[in-house]
Amino acid sequence: MSIRLGDTAPNFIADTTEGTIDFYDWKGDSWAVLFSHPKDFTPVCTTELGYTAKLRDEFAERSTKVIGLSVDSVQDHLSWAADIEETQGQPLNFPLIGDPERAIADEYDMIHPEANDTLTVRSVFVIDPSNKVRLTITYPASTGRNFDEILRVIDSLQLTDQHKVATPVNWRRGDDVIIVPALSNEEASERFPEGWDEQKPYLRVVSQPA
Repeated sequence: MSIRLGDTAPNFIADTTEGTIDFYDWKGDSWAVLFSHPKDFTPVCTTELGYTAKLRDEFAERSTKVIGLSVDSVQDHLSWAADIEETQGQPLNFPLIGDPERAIADEYDMIHPEANDTLTVRSVFVIDPSNKVRLTITYPASTGRNFDEILRVIDSLQLTDQHKVATPVNWRRGDDVIIVPALSNEEASERFPEGWDEQKPYLRVVSQPA
């Protein structure tokens, strides 16, 4: 059964390149990005993991931990890490889960038989501090992911959790946002005393709250 937005992310215990972890314990009260790659020693995955490692400070700024997974072994991951550092100029700095029995991949529905019945697709799960799944994205094996977009979505989720706003198309941190329709003008005046640009009664644009 597929995991949907708002579901509780399943917990698991797994061997990783940084030792055995209990996912919930490892994650703690942070946000987390759990993502799968089809296979070790493949070109697209190599670029993805190197770039994600370069974003370590960006994820840390957002109180977010990153963890990868494939159905290859931890030993394979450790061997591959040298290639990633050599070609991408960046050592791995987050754990990779070895899942040769496909237990976690099956629980998170990372294997799509119509695409490939043995390898994980490029799945992404953003999980919040209460262990709820807030974002799912699935890419084909041939297409590298946009991890800048994943950071953008985390920014949006964290902002909209805190304020009664939504983020418009192509929004980036610092851009104007939209007051949610469920908030009356009276309530909006209390939250946004400096006012807003009412383009339509349902489209009220306001500066991003601090």
